[in-house]
Amino acid sequence: MQGSSANNSALPIEERYHPGKEVYRRLHEESLENPEKFWNEHAGIIEWYRRWEKVLDDSNPPFYRWFVSGKLNLSYNCLDRNIKNHRRNKAAYIWIAEDGTEKIVTYRGLHKRVNVLAAVLRDLGIQKGDRIVIYLPMLLEAPVAMLAAARIGAPFSFVFAGYGASALSERIRDSGAKLVITSDGGFRGGKVVELKKVVDEALQETTSVENVIVVKRTGTEVDMVESRDLWYHDLVADRNDYVEPEVMDSNDPLYILYTSGTTGKPKGVVHGTGGYAVWVANTLEWAFGPTEDDRWWCAADVGWVTGHSYIVFAPLILGLTSIMYEGSIIHPGPDRLWKIVQDYAVNLLYTSPTAIRTLMRYGVQYARMHDLSSLRVLGSVGEPINPAAWQWYYTNIGKDRCPIIDTYWQTETGGFVMAPANGISLPLLKPGSVTFPMPGIDPVIYGEEGAEVKPGEKGYFAIRKPWPGMFLTLNNDPDRFRSAYFDKFNGAYYSGDFAIRDQDGYYWLLGRADEVLNVSGHRLGTIEIEDAIITSEEVAETAVFGKPDPVRGESIVAFVVVKDGFTGDLNLGNAIKGRIRETLGPIYIPHEIHFVSSLPKTRSGKIMRRVVKAVALNQVPGDISTLENSVSVDEIRDAIEEFRKESG
Repeated sequence: MQGSSANNSALPIEERYHPGKEVYRRLHEESLENPEKFWNEHAGIIEWYRRWEKVLDDSNPPFYRWFVSGKLNLSYNCLDRNIKNHRRNKAAYIWIAEDGTEKIVTYRGLHKRVNVLAAVLRDLGIQKGDRIVIYLPMLLEAPVAMLAAARIGAPFSFVFAGYGASALSERIRDSGAKLVITSDGGFRGGKVVELKKVVDEALQETTSVENVIVVKRTGTEVDMVESRDLWYHDLVADRNDYVEPEVMDSNDPLYILYTSGTTGKPKGVVHGTGGYAVWVANTLEWAFGPTEDDRWWCAADVGWVTGHSYIVFAPLILGLTSIMYEGSIIHPGPDRLWKIVQDYAVNLLYTSPTAIRTLMRYGVQYARMHDLSSLRVLGSVGEPINPAAWQWYYTNIGKDRCPIIDTYWQTETGGFVMAPANGISLPLLKPGSVTFPMPGIDPVIYGEEGAEVKPGEKGYFAIRKPWPGMFLTLNNDPDRFRSAYFDKFNGAYYSGDFAIRDQDGYYWLLGRADEVLNVSGHRLGTIEIEDAIITSEEVAETAVFGKPDPVRGESIVAFVVVKDGFTGDLNLGNAIKGRIRETLGPIYIPHEIHFVSSLPKTRSGKIMRRVVKAVALNQVPGDISTLENSVSVDEIRDAIEEFRKESG
C-alpha cells in the first residue's frame, strides 16, 4: 500500500474542515440506492431545453444512455447562461503567456469569440455531426474552438500538441475529420514548437480534411496551401456574429479523445453531452467546493481529458474564473508556478504529482520567494501521488492548512470517480490515498478470478454501476469497447489499474495493471512506441516497458535487437530517439535504449515482456518454463550492468 507508514496516519485537518461525515455518507448511499431521485435533482446543475424522459436507459449494457431524450447545448451552458446570470463582465479566463504577457477574457468576450468562430465553421461547411480536429497549444483559441464546435453540434477531437505527425494522422483518419484548427507554433521552455509543419506532414497520409485554420502565435514562417489553409485572424476579423446554439440530444457525441492501449491503435473515447456535463460540473463542486469569487487553476494541458473537463467545461458551467498558462512551469525559473499563484491570487490549485516532484527537486526556497496565502485547496491528478510528495505539497505549499484533493479518474470516466469530497464533507486525509468514491460511484476491487478481495489485498479496480460521466463507446469500435472494459468482470467497468482498500475503507490506487506506461501523468501505449522503433530499418525486434522514476512516475526503457549488418550503438540510439520525436512526439522518447542480440521469447515466438522488465529491474521473473533462449536473460542483465557502470 504505497510502501509508506504514512498510509496509516491521518492528518488533523478534519477538525477544521469536516462538517460531519454523515452528510457525505447519506448522499453517497442515496446516489446508489435511489439513482433516479438523486440524478433528477443533481442534473439541475445544467440548464436544459427539454427535460429528459428517463434518467438512465440500461436496457443494452454496457451502452448506457443518460437523461434519455433530454435536450441541451453545452456552449450555451458555459456561456449564454452565465451572461444571463450576471456574469457577463466576470473574467472567464486569465491567460498568461510564457513571456508573462496576459490576456483577460470575460464571459461576454468569450461568448463573442465563440460565436464568431462558430459562424466561420458554418461558412466553411461544417454542420451538425461533422468531426473536426483541434491541434493547438495552450492558447485562448483552444477553449474557443472547443466551445464553437459544441455550439454547432460538431464533435471535436483535440490532439495534444506534443504528438507528432504519425499520431496526428491516425487520429484524423479514425475520426474522419473535415477540418483542422492549429497554429503556426507554440512556445514551450523558451523554444518554439512548430505545429503547422506537423499538420502538413500528417495530412499527406489522410484524405478527409478540407480546410485548415491556422492561428498566428509565434510568427514562424509556414506553408499555406491555397484553398485549403486559412489564417484564423483573417477569418474572424471585423465580425460580430451570433449563432443560435444547436439543440443537442443528451447522448449526442460531444468529443472524441484518443487514449493509448496495450495493443493495437489508440482508442477513440467518445463522450456524450448531457451525462458528461452533469458529471463534470457536479464532481468539481463536490471535490473542490469552489465559490463564486475563487480563482481556479487546473495546471494541465487543455489537450488531455483533465483540460477538457476541468479547464473548459466544468469551470465554465459553474461560472468560475480560470487561470490558463501557456508554457513550462519551470521557465524562466523554478519559481514560475509559485509566482503565478501569488500574482493572480490563485485559490484552488490542481496539478500533477510529476509537477510536484519536479518542483521538489529545486527545493522549497523557490516557493518561499512568493506569497501563497491565497491558496485554500490543493489538488493532484494524473497518477498516484507518493506520500512523500503529498507531505511536501501539504506542508510547504499548503502550510498544513490546505486539504489535498487527490483525484482518481481516467479519460473514459469523464471526471473524478474517487476523491476527498471537500465540497460535501471532507474526511480525514491519508497521504497517498484518494479516500472515497464520488456520489454515484460503486467501486469494487476484484481478484484475478473475479471475486472481491479482502481489505488490504491488492486487486483490480472496477466500478459496478454506470455513472453519468462514463463514455458512450469507442469510435468505430463498439466490440472493443465491450471487450476491453466490461467483459473481464461480468459487466463491471474495468479500469486496468491495481488498487487496495484498507481496513478503514480508504482506497489506494497503485498504477497500471497492464502494459500502458504512465509517464509524467500521460498514458502511453508500449505498442505504439515499439511500432515506432520497429519502423527503423536497422531494427529487428524491440520490447518496451516502464521503469519507476522519482520524477516522471515511469521512464521509458527499450531493449532493441538490430538486424544483421547493423550495429547497435549510441548513434543508432540517438537516431531512433529522433525518429520517435518526429513521428509520435517527445513524450514517447525512451530514456534508455539497450541493444541486445536476442529477447526472451516463448517457444511459439512471443516476446516475454514481463521477463524483460523483471530481469532489467533485478526482480524475480516468475515462471520461465516456456522460455526458448535463456541466454537472452543474461544479455539483459549484462546490458543493465554495463549501463550502471557508465552512468556512475
